[in-house]
Amino acid sequence: MDYRFSFLKNFVVKEAPLQGMKMQRINTQQALEMILDGANPCDSDGEDINLQVDSDSELSQSSSDEETAPQPKKRARLGTDVTETAKDGTVWHEEQVGTGPHFTPPSPYNADGEPTAEARRSITSRLQSFLCFITLDMLGIIRDCTVQHAKETDVDWFMGLSELMAFISITIMRGIIRVPSLRDCWSKNLGSPQIIETMSRGRFQNIMHHLRFDDRDTRSERAQTDKFAAISNIWGLFVTNCITSYIPGRHITIDEQLFPSKTRCCFLQYSKPDKFGIKFWVACDLKTKYVCNILPCLGKDPTRPRGERVSESVVMRLMEPFLDKGRNVTTDNFFTSLSLAKQLLSRNTTILGTVNKIPQEIPLSTRQMHRNEFTTQVFSTTGATLTVYAPKRKKTVYVLSSMHSMIQTQDTTKKKPNTITLYNTTKCGVAVMDQMVREYTVRAGTRRWPVAVFYNMIDMAALNAHVLYQLCTGRQERRVDFLLELARELAQTHVDMKKTQKEQLFRQQPSTPQLGKRAKCQAKIKCRDNNATVRCVDCYRYTCGKCRKEQWQCQDCE
Repeated sequence: MDYRFSFLKNFVVKEAPLQGMKMQRINTQQALEMILDGANPCDSDGEDINLQVDSDSELSQSSSDEETAPQPKKRARLGTDVTETAKDGTVWHEEQVGTGPHFTPPSPYNADGEPTAEARRSITSRLQSFLCFITLDMLGIIRDCTVQHAKETDVDWFMGLSELMAFISITIMRGIIRVPSLRDCWSKNLGSPQIIETMSRGRFQNIMHHLRFDDRDTRSERAQTDKFAAISNIWGLFVTNCITSYIPGRHITIDEQLFPSKTRCCFLQYSKPDKFGIKFWVACDLKTKYVCNILPCLGKDPTRPRGERVSESVVMRLMEPFLDKGRNVTTDNFFTSLSLAKQLLSRNTTILGTVNKIPQEIPLSTRQMHRNEFTTQVFSTTGATLTVYAPKRKKTVYVLSSMHSMIQTQDTTKKKPNTITLYNTTKCGVAVMDQMVREYTVRAGTRRWPVAVFYNMIDMAALNAHVLYQLCTGRQERRVDFLLELARELAQTHVDMKKTQKEQLFRQQPSTPQLGKRAKCQAKIKCRDNNATVRCVDCYRYTCGKCRKEQWQCQDCE
């Protein structure tokens, strides 16, 4: 049937008022024939055809069941206030995209990250930048604890600060020059001349064997209340130096870092990307990837108030030195919650992070499985907005923000909200930091977890030192070049002392060998193991006639 005449099935034939006849219904075919034949609305029986549609009683005229059927509820028009209460009692208001503002966020922190005034005064070289985090006092504690442990077996064992700095220099060099094993660092083919010149392999292994960070006699007593007792003193000083040496910018990222290690300890974690490791909670500056604050994950914390979430406690402890300034913290769905957003907002700090759809504070209407692609739904409550975005047909992203009072979408095909765009920009601080640290890490195989933590400390100190060195001196330098020069500066004092001691030893010896003994030529410039009887007047090496110049000076010194 032609759709143009489909409306005729609703037409009815009524009795004329004066004739008092009953109402009759004609079907669509009869009405169509009457119109095509040009019939008079009044038929021969005196009945007239009412062509007016009775829309008010359309459903009631079909059957008695349709008369009693309930009418569907009309959907709320755009612009009306639609509220919804979550399971925990939070009242959410559904809003239109682009409307607002729904609340007034705190004024943002506009300055970029910069070193503190004390750091600017003290940093003029790479070594001074590194010593801002692992200070001479910390090195003195490590030296004393190491010597104390070594003297239990060897009374004459000793190590100075310069030798400990040279030891750290070799660990940094091993992270840059990757070789199959420790032995290869001193090999003739694969070894590094800088490592060979700094320290012998036997001495390096001896220091590694005795390396300690606390007093072993009092450790058992401190371990009853502190699981990190074996290195907690050094670790606390390092974290304090990180906080006091740099002022972060507006955006701070908080996430976890898993340092790979298979050492046995009570707080070893099993998770990706590495199967085993020690977990740390890290707060990083977004722009420079500077490690602002860090906490070890030691399991259950007895100092945490009862009823407080672990995620909220971690974020508040990491952000404590940087609150009340208008900064923003970006977190993932493990940390983000509405209660955390309210706590930070009370300290003049905002939050931006993804949320899991399971928590009781999320509206139930947002949990629908199928959404149209690239659609956005916005909810607002006191001090926060919730953005529900569908990047795919069967995928939904939830973002909670206390810094966005108005949600707007881009004029593109995907129509991304501004909360999603900013979150994608600010979420990568800790991930990039961890990637940079792993590229030139000093991590090596060890069976003691304090040594593994010390390796992570050196990695982070070197990264922070690179950031401060560039900001304080204004020089842009590749990180690998910075690490090479830092390792050279750390070992320079020890290498110079070795040369001085060697020269003093040569001067104490006679200029010619004793009678009945021969010395091989040590210059070896133009000879192959020739016998020598006289030393060079400058470097005190035995030099044969082929390798000498005037006044019995070797060609190298000339």
